[in-house]
Order: sequence, then structure tokens, then C-alpha cells
Amino acid sequence: MDNLIELGYLDLAFALGLMAIAIGLSSWEKLGLENQLFFATVRSLFQLTVVGYLLEFVFAIENPFLVLAAIATMITIAAIVTRNRIGKKLQRLLPLIWGSLVLTTAITLGYLIFFIIQPQLWYEPQYLIPLAGMIIGNAMNGAAIAGERLASTINNSQIEIETYLSLGAKPQQAIANYRREAIRAGLIPTLNQMMVVGLVSLPGMFTGQVLSGIDPLNAVSYQLLILFAIAFANLIATLFITNGVYRQFFNHYHQLI
Repeated sequence: MDNLIELGYLDLAFALGLMAIAIGLSSWEKLGLENQLFFATVRSLFQLTVVGYLLEFVFAIENPFLVLAAIATMITIAAIVTRNRIGKKLQRLLPLIWGSLVLTTAITLGYLIFFIIQPQLWYEPQYLIPLAGMIIGNAMNGAAIAGERLASTINNSQIEIETYLSLGAKPQQAIANYRREAIRAGLIPTLNQMMVVGLVSLPGMFTGQVLSGIDPLNAVSYQLLILFAIAFANLIATLFITNGVYRQFFNHYHQLI
């Protein structure tokens, strides 16, 4: 395999040219997306540059506390984003989401690190941080979709839920169908990706490894590992969060509030 072709500042400038063309096309077609495209480009450039320097520092030190602190920061940001997408009016939602993402990340990462990858150091940042990022990011999206779907469905189905409750059903029984549909909705993006991977799309991790000179079959193995881990993490996260979200709508007397 050829060595990795490193990208310099001039190459990145040409890459930015793609976004400049996109902004120009938006202006030409009067789409009104110029500001969004510009700020998205600036934020991406700034955030990834900062992350690159921070990870370079963390990789060099290999301190378990720094690695765990980086993962905790990622989880906290993901929890805030998920809370905002589900609804800010629900009380105690942020700690619920944060705890759910912590458990999901710990279970999934623990399985990957101790049973499959087995690095010399369990906190090896080369493995732990990238894996955590992919798991947290996808679990966040699945949990946000499922949580938002469940919350909106409960709000729009109060009469049906109260009818179930009046007939003696418990809260979890009254919303069981809504919760199942919400979990399915949260898993749809992941399942769709798994159904067409390799046929319609090549995932980012696979593409990045191949571009960096990794043997394609080895890249396939890691990509399968990631896909299965993401599917597992999404299911765990949606189970935890939908279980916590529906409880926000009932009091101690099992009444809909």
C-alpha cells in the first residue's frame, strides 16, 4: 500500500473552496443558506482544529484521567443537545439523559475494549476516544429521535392514555405501544445504514482507513465492529431514555400530568 498523502494548508484552502462555491450557489439560487453555510464552515474548522490539538496532547500523555475527562465532556455536550431536542420543559431530563449516555457508553466501550480489541492499556486514547466519539454521537441521535417522538406522542394522545389508565392499566402499559414505536424510530437511521453499507455508501471510518493506507479487509473488520457497536449502543440508549422520558409525564399516583 502507498504511504498516506498528507494534506497541507494549501490543500485545505482548496477544500474550503468547495464551501465557497456552495455559498455562491446558494446566493445565485436565492436559497438564503449563505449565513448557515458560512457559520457551519467556520465552526467545523474551529472545532475540529481545537479537537485535533487537544487529542494530540491527550495521546502524547496517555493519562487515564485525561482520557475519561475528554469522554465525560463529550457525553455532557451530547446530553445537552439531546435534552434540547426532546424538550426543555421536562424536569430532571438532563441528568436522566446524561446518566443514560454514561451507562450506554460504559457498557459498549467496556465490551469492545476488554473482549474484542484488548489493547495493552485499557485507556489507550488511540482506541478509546475515537470509539467513544462514534458511540456517543450515534447514541445521541437515536436517543433524541426516540425521546422526542415519545414525548410528542404522549402529548398528542392524552385522551387515549387516560382511557387506558381509567381501565386499570399501569403507565408503562398505557404507553407501551408509543414507546415501542419511538424506539423503532430511533433505530431506523442505523438500520438503514447497515442495510446499504458497502452497496450504496462507504462509511467514513472505512473510507478514512483505506485512504490512510490500511488494508481494505482490515478496514472492513473495524467498520463492522463499529456498525455493530453503534446498533447496540443505539438500542441501549433508546431503551434507557424512553423509559425515563415517559415517567416524566406521570406522578406518584400513576396519573397523567
